[in-house]
Amino acid sequence: MMKSVLAGAVALILATPAFADIEVVDAYARAASPTAKAGAAFMVIRNTGSEDDRLIAAASDIAARVELHTHKDMGEGVMKMMHVEEGFAVPAGDMHALARGGDHVMFMGLSRPMAQGDTVTVTLTFEKAGEVVVDIPVDLEREDMGGHGAGMSMGN
Repeated sequence: MMKSVLAGAVALILATPAFADIEVVDAYARAASPTAKAGAAFMVIRNTGSEDDRLIAAASDIAARVELHTHKDMGEGVMKMMHVEEGFAVPAGDMHALARGGDHVMFMGLSRPMAQGDTVTVTLTFEKAGEVVVDIPVDLEREDMGGHGAGMSMGN
């Protein structure tokens, strides 16, 4: 009997996938003005797990549409913002920064103004970790840390 219980426990442990462990730090959201129809959220996503993961979607009730976006250099000093359908890779034991001038969560069709000190609830969806709900403070005063193009993994 004890062997059967032990064998069952070992089989269960081995059958359980090693999911990515996701942490979101240093998050903030902003809009250009109180009457803006769009805003964005920035953060650092850490994967402390042993498996690579990918942020594949974001949702929030603050906007009619929420998408994962990046900036692409079109040449001649022109930057274009674009939807990233495949999402953002977050390698195991590494991080991915969503920063101004780079990758970010885009809010389009804001349902209310984003005022200093407010909080925006965002659900981030990962391929392996699933849904992670984050309460993000609105910080209209935060300076850009010079992170243009900072949406790259730091482990490369």
